Amino acid sequence: MLILLPPSEGKTPAVTGAAFDPDQLHFPRLNDARKQVLAALAAASSSEDAHSILGVGPSLGAEVRRNTVLHAEPCAPAHRIYTGVLYDALGYADLTPAQQHRADAAVVVISGLWGALGFSDPIPAYRLSMGVKLPETGKLASFWKPHLGDALGEYAAGHLVVDCRSSTYAAAWAPPPAQSAAVNVFQMRNGKRTVVSHFAKHTRGELARHLLTRTGPEPATPEQLLAAASEKWEAELVPATARKPFQLNLILPQR
Repeated sequence: MLILLPPSEGKTPAVTGAAFDPDQLHFPRLNDARKQVLAALAAASSSEDAHSILGVGPSLGAEVRRNTVLHAEPCAPAHRIYTGVLYDALGYADLTPAQQHRADAAVVVISGLWGALGFSDPIPAYRLSMGVKLPETGKLASFWKPHLGDALGEYAAGHLVVDCRSSTYAAAWAPPPAQSAAVNVFQMRNGKRTVVSHFAKHTRGELARHLLTRTGPEPATPEQLLAAASEKWEAELVPATARKPFQLNLILPQR
């Protein structure tokens, strides 16, 4: 089983740690592309219209400046750098050592800067969304798509892929539909299903935690994933098509 996560927008910088070393990351065939994006991000972050390019406000000036010196910034495992609703709900720090080992093996983060990361890969804090269009690379989702297809296609072979990404990050790589399930979250309001945003992130984090901590064999098929999710939520599975993966719909109760 592989669990695909998006990065968080907010990140917690490492206070101490070794400087960035691309050879410490999973998927080494992405290193040349990573160097291109790192250079393009540094150039964009040094420009007069850096905030406009990156789509951030003036209050994030320190994070934009950090983008220009990432090679010298201290690093920490990705699961510590990424913070926010989804990662809080997953709660890596509270997992047992065996569960953390399982998370390190199962979780892959799809990133606008790194392409794809293992959960324990050491990285510095940075500011860059997959939705950004850097002058030197163009739209990042389009830039990464061929690279991730090569790197992740082989890696995911034979595994169930549980896709907890948002649409922005899902655009960068599509796993084979027959072996993947995209996780959608709905809430009942006045008897109708409503798409939720904040609770979707939280629930996807909870689902990832549930899959990493539950007893028994990990799900190997979309049908087994449905059974695992149904242990905690009202859930349904929409069949895959030739181009669209299975859809695992989690329905939250009326609030």
